[in-house]
Amino acid sequence: MSDKQIQINDTEIVNDLLLIQWSDKTDSAIPLTLLRDNCPCASCAGEKDALGNIHVGPPQQMTQQRYQLRGVQPVGYYGLRPFWADGHSTGIYTHDLLKKLAADN
Repeated sequence: MSDKQIQINDTEIVNDLLLIQWSDKTDSAIPLTLLRDNCPCASCAGEKDALGNIHVGPPQQMTQQRYQLRGVQPVGYYGLRPFWADGHSTGIYTHDLLKKLAADN
């Protein structure tokens, strides 16, 4: 890890937003719908096989719980793992992805 790499100082879930305070003193607010709809896990985003084909898991049930965030867990020095009310918790969002989602908002 370089000294210049931006880290997450704090997170908070407020209503339908994930708020992130970064080590460079900036803040991000990411709507939970945007966060969940961009889940990077193999089941949601797919994964490539040896031939380069992308395989995605079965379609997920669209319920209110799909967009309810119960908590987040830091993953090393590079990302966050959210825990959704519908039981989904396999996506790891890198800091770069979180910054991109915040900028797209």
